[in-house]
Amino acid sequence: MRRLLTPALLLALLAVPMAGCGLRPLYAGGGGGRVAVALSQVEVAPIAGKAGYLVGNAIRDRLVSNKGNPPLYRLEIKLDDKIIGLGVRSDDTITRERRTLRARYQLIDLANGAVLLDATAGSDAGVDVVGSEYATIAAEDTALERLSAIVADQIVARMALYAERTSQAGS
Repeated sequence: MRRLLTPALLLALLAVPMAGCGLRPLYAGGGGGRVAVALSQVEVAPIAGKAGYLVGNAIRDRLVSNKGNPPLYRLEIKLDDKIIGLGVRSDDTITRERRTLRARYQLIDLANGAVLLDATAGSDAGVDVVGSEYATIAAEDTALERLSAIVADQIVARMALYAERTSQAGS
């Protein structure tokens, strides 16, 4: 009879740094860990447009509250949101669209204005164009909501990695 790992044992093993290989959890220490504290010190600058509203809110949802402390960093994001037609019938009607959301973002140190991180994130989604214009617009909006969440996850993950690497260099 083989014994399987219980979920509690598996979580305990994942939470412990692996001896000798240098791997350790990115969010070690929970809300008081180095990465969480660094992310709590980031303010998100206003982002233009509907996509900007969605991405900005998604990022703020993923950052830890700074508990009233003044921010040390500002995240500035410029978005490029495009919809292009892909599938074209013989009567020149579009049957499929591709929505792309790309973000160029910079993490800026508010103390000296230095750009600490300058990177891009992005994703795309396919949208079926159907007979109902309302249904097509709803599908485009749903795709934008999904893409906003994906881009926000990419940005926060990259900032977390940056925070971990710079905190390791300082310790």
